Amino acid sequence: MDSITPEGVREQGERPRRVGIMGGTFDPIHTGHLLAAEAAREGAGLDEVWLLPASVPPHKQGAATDGEHRWRMTVAAAEGNDFLRGCDLELRKGGVSYTIDTVLLLRERFPDTQFSFIIGGDMVAYLPNWHRIDEIVEQIRFVGLQRPGYPNAAEGLPDPLRRALTMVPMPLVDISSTDIRERRRQGRSIRYLVPDAVYRYIEGNGLYEPES
Repeated sequence: MDSITPEGVREQGERPRRVGIMGGTFDPIHTGHLLAAEAAREGAGLDEVWLLPASVPPHKQGAATDGEHRWRMTVAAAEGNDFLRGCDLELRKGGVSYTIDTVLLLRERFPDTQFSFIIGGDMVAYLPNWHRIDEIVEQIRFVGLQRPGYPNAAEGLPDPLRRALTMVPMPLVDISSTDIRERRRQGRSIRYLVPDAVYRYIEGNGLYEPES
């Protein structure tokens, strides 16, 4: 498993490097994730987006595949895009992946980088309920993905959270990892729902196939 290292990150000159962090189980990572990453990068003026597979998300009971498979699919999805890379920080740390712990580790390892967490528009309203959110907003910013036809949840946030948030437009894409896994188990096609490299990895490793 090849991890992000300071030596592997490009210099940006005088101003701090602006990096968006997109976390998720990525089981599997799919085209919708990549569209969201690109929308956030462009809309918020980010230099890069790092894809961060979770070890054990606090709201889920583990993942359907182990971390090594999810990491390799993440790396495969980022191939060919100079502005996109995988970050295995949470997988290496292990345990439950709380945002505050990840933020503190990132700030410790990359003190000259300005980080933003990328979240879906439906998660914006729940920011006040995040574990140790007051500490999080002292360290990073947020980028919220605003889908067309949905209300802007930022308007109801407390002032400190609203000031730490940038909303950017996101195309309406109805793709989910849950649906992709179910399609595989039913023997249905998932081609074009995931990047070609991820599709080949899933096929080559027999992931999400029906149980015999």
